[in-house]
Amino acid sequence: MSYPSTPSAEASAEPCVTTFDEFVQLADYSLMDTLNADPDATVDGDDHRARQVFSGHFVPVAPMPLAEPEYVAHSSTFFKELGLSDQLALDAKFRQLFSGDLSVAHEPMRHVGWATGYALSIYGTEYIQNCPFGTGNGYGDGRAISIFEGIINGQRWEMQLKGGGPTPYCRGADGRAVLRSSVREFLAQEYMHALGVPTSRSLTLYVSKSETVTRPWYSQDSCSLEPDVLVDNPVAISTRVAPSFLRVGQLELFARRDRSNAHPKASEELLMVVSHLIEREYKSDINQTLGFAAQLVELAKLFRQRLTSLVTHWLRVGYCQGNFNSDNCAAGGFTLDYGPFGFCEIFDPWFQPWTGGGEHFAFINQPNAAEANYYMFWKTVRPLLAGDADALEQFDQVGRGFAEAMQQQLQTMWAAKLGLTEFNPELFQTLMQLMTHSDVDYTIFFRELSHIPDDVSALKKSFYGKTSQQFDEQWQSWLKSWRDLINDGNLAEISTKMKQINPKYTWREWLIVPAYQQAMQGDYTLVKELQEVLSYPYDEQSQEVEDKYYHLRPSAFSDVGGVSHYSCSS
Repeated sequence: MSYPSTPSAEASAEPCVTTFDEFVQLADYSLMDTLNADPDATVDGDDHRARQVFSGHFVPVAPMPLAEPEYVAHSSTFFKELGLSDQLALDAKFRQLFSGDLSVAHEPMRHVGWATGYALSIYGTEYIQNCPFGTGNGYGDGRAISIFEGIINGQRWEMQLKGGGPTPYCRGADGRAVLRSSVREFLAQEYMHALGVPTSRSLTLYVSKSETVTRPWYSQDSCSLEPDVLVDNPVAISTRVAPSFLRVGQLELFARRDRSNAHPKASEELLMVVSHLIEREYKSDINQTLGFAAQLVELAKLFRQRLTSLVTHWLRVGYCQGNFNSDNCAAGGFTLDYGPFGFCEIFDPWFQPWTGGGEHFAFINQPNAAEANYYMFWKTVRPLLAGDADALEQFDQVGRGFAEAMQQQLQTMWAAKLGLTEFNPELFQTLMQLMTHSDVDYTIFFRELSHIPDDVSALKKSFYGKTSQQFDEQWQSWLKSWRDLINDGNLAEISTKMKQINPKYTWREWLIVPAYQQAMQGDYTLVKELQEVLSYPYDEQSQEVEDKYYHLRPSAFSDVGGVSHYSCSS
């Protein structure tokens, strides 16, 4: 796996798109032009009531615009990568478009967006009972509507509104997103990118000045596991961007329809969606002159590599997805759906921010969840290889090798975090035990270790509690064993490399909460401040930033609902 050498270092393109009309000209709809629309859908996109969707790859849907949209933030970093002028985010038509009003679109853009369906699998088990129709035909993008697909700077991007109103998959909900969750997703996507973790990206964030929705949430300082009050929240729309939003669960849906002969085109639609995945996410990595069966074997290899690398990155930076079902697993191998996510502060292998997630989606279990999702991908694609025994055996062999590939990635990562050239199992196991028993801050510990101290006192900055003399001696013994392993190298060079792998600044929910609380009052200062700090997580920043963002979580925020845990993302 690769690690960032600088925080989010990209070659910035000179803005070449400065007007809304220039932006519109970039539109190019591969999904809607090559895949099948739901034959029962409306033509005008007025399709906002929950209903079963029996066939087709997408449903044309027009989003519901925000009332009185106001600019909150945009990703200047991503705008530069796309060659978009920062002024576009403040352009009236651009704001209308990305707050859900497609009436401003003109050719080659369209006045409808699209939502997609998918199946639900949890840890390799197929589910349908959560579907309101009891059939599985009701799962899909309940409040996510893609409105733009185009080629920008030579790469295809899809832009998707989160909170653009209900779709046929909304299962009775209102399809809106609140400002709280929108701020979290907007900041988290760009932070993960700055960390060097593959992720969907943030484009813009707009809020309604007059529209609100009521959601269950936690009262001030509540220690309840579940929300205990109803709160009126401003409605917001964030736009997330990716090469595609194809999910493993989406592929599964078509495989299930094929297995059950749900409709005459079921087999054809499975083939079409897998081919579309290759075109959208893997075209540059798969030799297009290969036969289709050989391409599927390459797809299996590449997705395995991307998925194992992704989850390894998650563990490297302390991220927990919280709900890593197959429908939350991007088939392109990047982080998708920032709902009940969190970052580990006090190190706990079983850290889980979502009260409904359980241990199976806990921090340390994410490699197992990834393997279960990969199994569903394998199960989905495999029928397309029927009749080609050689390709089938190669394909199965790739699947059988997932656990070993995952383990190799993890061991390489842990060695790198420790500044070692190779993984040392005994040293690592002892460290995990000491970290758990000493209640260390995951990020601060590894950052302080990156200075290569020779005494445990230098690491105490990361300890939440006082340690006994016995534990100090154990720590000192571990530290000596570790130093002995790296002493043959150039310590200054090793330290520099460790600091490029172990970030200094992490996501701390208790620092995010004031940002969205102030934003709800119309003050976006903290959102912008966090955006800046989190854009350079590996850098030594100012003393003022260090004093505010580089320290242990105050005890007042322990076990507080909406800070240490939450039941939903809304």
